[in-house]
Amino acid sequence: LAALDRLRARPDTLLGVATGKGLSGATRILGNHGIAGHFVTVQTPDHNPSKPHPGMLLRAMAETGIDASHTVMIGDTVFDIELAAAAKARSVGVSWGYHDAAALLEAGAGTLIHAYDELDAAIDRVLEQTDA
Repeated sequence: LAALDRLRARPDTLLGVATGKGLSGATRILGNHGIAGHFVTVQTPDHNPSKPHPGMLLRAMAETGIDASHTVMIGDTVFDIELAAAAKARSVGVSWGYHDAAALLEAGAGTLIHAYDELDAAIDRVLEQTDA
C-alpha cells in the first residue's frame, strides 16, 4: 500500500492494472483492499486478448493518453514482460511473484527488484533507458 500511495502521489504518474483475472474479480479485489481509486484504468481479458498479447497495455495507454516510451509494466510473470515488449513499453520484474527472477530478465525485463521500496527508483531507471 505504501508503494501504491507513493506512486499515486507522484504528479508524473498514472497507475493502471493489466491482469489475467476477469473484470468482476479484479474490481472486487481492488475494492476489498480499498485501492480501486488508485488506478485510472483496469484492463482484463473481458475486453482484451490475454497476455502476452499487447492489447491490455495498448488499451490502457490509449485510455490515459500515455505513449509506450513513458509506460512501465510491473510484472511477476514472463507474460507480463512479454506483454510490455509487444506494446513497446518498458518493464520492471519483481522477484517475489509467480516466475523465477532469471526468467523475467531473460524475457527482457528492463530491471528486477526484490522489494517494494525499490520500485520508484526502478521505474525511473527503466524510463531513462534508451532503445538499442
